[in-house]
Amino acid sequence: MSLIPSFFGNRRSNVFDPMSLDIWDPFEGFPFSTSSARETTAIANPRIDWKETPEAHVFKVDVPGLKKEEVKVEVEDGTILQISGERSKEHEEKNDKWHRVERSSGKCKRLFRLPENAKLDQVKAAMENGVLTVSVPKEEVKKPEVKAIDISG
Repeated sequence: MSLIPSFFGNRRSNVFDPMSLDIWDPFEGFPFSTSSARETTAIANPRIDWKETPEAHVFKVDVPGLKKEEVKVEVEDGTILQISGERSKEHEEKNDKWHRVERSSGKCKRLFRLPENAKLDQVKAAMENGVLTVSVPKEEVKKPEVKAIDISG
């Protein structure tokens, strides 16, 4: 039961629960509605850490709630690492009564231009506890060959 009267439709609010206060969206229901954009915001930009070690470039991607089948790691055009994923909307039953929908659904994609020393044919990926780890080995840097020259005279 609402403790604050709603002037904008049948919204439920509870003054004692700050998380239940809804924000009025004047474009709700339109095809370009901002509410649908809000639904995919959390998955649209997964957090990624990229570090370079002496042996490899290592990417750690937060993808909580996604299965490994819902995530793709691809190499595009020989220089681009593409990490993408998709979380489907949960199936709704006719008799279900939703009280809150905060989990996002939708697609996400991140692209990274890799340096020339990346071995793109040896990329490895693993997923554990909602974190995807992608390792891109690096070619060994060839040290310039130094040849001593005898000085005559």
